[in-house]
Amino acid sequence: MFAKRPASIQVNYLGFPGTIVAKYIDYIIADRCVIPEAQSVYYTEKVVYLPNSYQANDRKKQIATREFGRVECGLPETGFVFCCFNNSYKILPETFNCWMRILKRVEGSVMWLLENNPSAASHLRSAAGSLGVDPQRLVFAGRTLLPDHLARHRLAELFLDTLPYNAHTTASDALWAGLPVLTCLGETFAGRVCASLLNAVNLPELVATTIEDYERMAVELATNPEKLTELKRKLGERRLTTPLFDTNQFTKHIEAAYMTMYEREQAGLPPDHISILN
Repeated sequence: MFAKRPASIQVNYLGFPGTIVAKYIDYIIADRCVIPEAQSVYYTEKVVYLPNSYQANDRKKQIATREFGRVECGLPETGFVFCCFNNSYKILPETFNCWMRILKRVEGSVMWLLENNPSAASHLRSAAGSLGVDPQRLVFAGRTLLPDHLARHRLAELFLDTLPYNAHTTASDALWAGLPVLTCLGETFAGRVCASLLNAVNLPELVATTIEDYERMAVELATNPEKLTELKRKLGERRLTTPLFDTNQFTKHIEAAYMTMYEREQAGLPPDHISILN
């Protein structure tokens, strides 16, 4: 459809976190975290840089008032709860092996994952066993209504991100629910989204740059309750005062981006990189 040029300006946004590699897509919406300026040469689109995170978020997303219990969610009554609600296809061996090392280092901890299908859960539990971790330390959450899903985030204590494809919407959901997210900065757009979100909520200290640092930080946060409590306090304070969930400000920025594209086209100018100021 896009190859037929139904619109005079065509923009890559949210549907695919990378270049489309097609001459008929003029722009890609990004920020300087997901596409550092030095990497813009690898995109066929011209990059439109928004000033904070490129990702739109809903400031009015509802969180259920219901209080979930650990037992009803299949979690043990005690022990640290790590979680990752990314789709299971994002869990690659390097990340999974790291998670298992973390569980071994944090006594009594569990990893709470999203159950996409019984087969994936079975394979992941089998993989845990082969790495010397009790398969029952992997707990699976079924899909439910979004307000309830956001509410049950309160049972977890730290969200562990995946590489090379990060949490995107799932990271925003966790942060909106008040759950800190630990990520490792990747090399591609898809692997840098979570860092973009954390920067936009002013928690850059949760962005590791190597898998070794990621593992160390996860263990440190799980075994240092005071440090984790302070992070949760910061997130609670900054959730509504930083750009990530400022929907009105984001709207102004993306409208300014579209208007700049339009004005260039109306002036007979070809697409070019655009930077929107705060």
